[in-house]
Amino acid sequence: MTSTSSDARYRAVLERLQSRGRFGINLGLGRTTALLHKLGDPHLQGLRGALIAGTNGKGSVQELVSSVLRENGYRVGQTPKPHLVTYRERITVDGGPISKPDFADLLDEVLEHADEIESEQGAPTEFEVLTAAAFTWFQRVGVDVAVVEVGLGGRLDATNVWQGGVSAITNVALDHTEHLGPTVVDIAREKAAIIKRGDWAAITGATEPALEVIQQRAAEMDVDLRLQPPFDVVGMDRTGTWMRLGASPPQLVGLIGRHQAANTSVAMGILNALDRGFNGRIFDSRDEFERGLAKARWPGRLEFLPPDGSRPEVLLDGAHNPHGAAALAEAVDELLEDDQPVTLLLGVVREKDVDGLIAALMSSRVLKNATVIATTVPDTDRAVPAPDLAAHWPGSEAIPDTDAALEDALARSSGADGIVVVAGSLYLVGHIRARLLGLEKD
Repeated sequence: MTSTSSDARYRAVLERLQSRGRFGINLGLGRTTALLHKLGDPHLQGLRGALIAGTNGKGSVQELVSSVLRENGYRVGQTPKPHLVTYRERITVDGGPISKPDFADLLDEVLEHADEIESEQGAPTEFEVLTAAAFTWFQRVGVDVAVVEVGLGGRLDATNVWQGGVSAITNVALDHTEHLGPTVVDIAREKAAIIKRGDWAAITGATEPALEVIQQRAAEMDVDLRLQPPFDVVGMDRTGTWMRLGASPPQLVGLIGRHQAANTSVAMGILNALDRGFNGRIFDSRDEFERGLAKARWPGRLEFLPPDGSRPEVLLDGAHNPHGAAALAEAVDELLEDDQPVTLLLGVVREKDVDGLIAALMSSRVLKNATVIATTVPDTDRAVPAPDLAAHWPGSEAIPDTDAALEDALARSSGADGIVVVAGSLYLVGHIRARLLGLEKD
């Protein structure tokens, strides 16, 4: 098959997959279970690993765990979500996305089975198709460990058809209340449902009132629950965050932000639980463990893109709720100078707490004095229009076209110390990242 025809086939499969977006969020396990059964139940073939839920930090925890496992010689399957640049990021093995030809072949097969079950089960959503595809691919290429991120909630999320041995809940805050319930307790109940009887352990960094709900679920399932308080942070710079993990000297974690102390603690809990489940064979030596933490990278989350001569420095962060925005605000105040020229490029989707997110950003002494450009998040019909978003931040300017907004922001921060901060939505961050790094977006 020529590269042209191969690319055309890939595009055709993407169109079929994206067409399922019109079904939106449709929580439930029946369609995913039926689809995986058509594919030979790959998720039931002894695949071990961790299922990670939580309001914030799921991706960071996933990457920290996976980086350590890779450094110790394990073949690791991951399911990052949402993707930033390409759908292929959603099925990752050994730190890299599935290839275009393999993705096209795999999705063609999964979509065919999705069509077959539609009359009885209803149409599988885009996310359910990708979840089934990921488990199928992990089984076929023989990953040793899967590190899987829950999409929404937990109880009725497609990923919850799988039991890998370790269940983790990073934290619980108000988000997606229209689907998960109006209170933290309601949301905690949905997330806690990923803890299943027979798990080696459950891990959480949650606090009250969510913690009590998670403890009750673990007790009902007769699963050992390990509470992971945040580590102590020694310092932070553009290379990562230095923490004390115990009696040893401070450890560099390659993810930026003091909030990573909580995520790293949850990741450590998962790794220790996996070590128990693998009969003490996860860690070969302290060196591999330390290198794995230091090498961890999570694109689009407090990611600095250095100036390249044609543009200023850019900080990308997918902070999309008040909790995430507060972490960004804290990091910006520590890493940037008070008098540094900062332009904030902001885009938000409708279901988010816009006022809460903006209040968290404005708590930063640096960002509250920034030039703010509100834009309309691309590639989604859920975006808050730029003029409406600008109305929430006094003194901001609305530029609906994202590319035009980026050019304006870069121009405003083109001085020697200038920096552009992009935040509010991972859809926005992914679009900007692809544009600045010359990546093909698909």
